[in-house]
Amino acid sequence: MKESDVSRVIEMAWEDRTPFEAIETLYGLPEQAVIELMRKELKPSSFRLWRKRVSGRKTKHLKLRSPEVDRGYCPTQYKQQM
Repeated sequence: MKESDVSRVIEMAWEDRTPFEAIETLYGLPEQAVIELMRKELKPSSFRLWRKRVSGRKTKHLKLRSPEVDRGYCPTQYKQQM
């Protein structure tokens, strides 16, 4: 995986509204692989903080999230999708 892809996966994993399923669709990494990547790439304290944040978070799993959760895009993301 390219360094830029690793960076983007880490960014997506930190985002509260980006589900693990989206990462898997875009990069082929299931949730467990994302966790392993985060463990490898982050400092131990940062990894523990991230795991504490995402553990049990409903917005990180499509099946658990409320249909009201909208995936908004910032202006730079919107331009990339056009």
